[in-house]
Amino acid sequence: MNMPPNHEWTPERVDQLTKLWGTGLSASEIGRKLGITKNAVVGKVRRLNLAMRRAPAVPKALPNIVTLERLKSTQCSWPEGEPGEDSFRFCGKLAVPSKPYCEAHCKIAYVPPKKRQSAAA
Repeated sequence: MNMPPNHEWTPERVDQLTKLWGTGLSASEIGRKLGITKNAVVGKVRRLNLAMRRAPAVPKALPNIVTLERLKSTQCSWPEGEPGEDSFRFCGKLAVPSKPYCEAHCKIAYVPPKKRQSAAA
């Protein structure tokens, strides 16, 4: 489906554009399908007064899913979740130098000797 050589917006092409726009495709995707530029699509959409779309909302920061394959030696290797489950991952925060865990997880993993004695009493 290429645009006619003179880039004329025929009624058929306008109909195609309107239908594609209604499907939610991006202007770039529509342009590729019609053999025109994204800017040509946006310009015609504006001239046709089709509903303009807002830029997609920036998603809230999702937790960085750190799997064993992605875990680096500088990252915290504290396991989170149940092994074997899809949600299982590792903390992934910056590890304390020469330790396998971040500062927060080191506080859990490494109990000072005094605390060990009082807990046993």
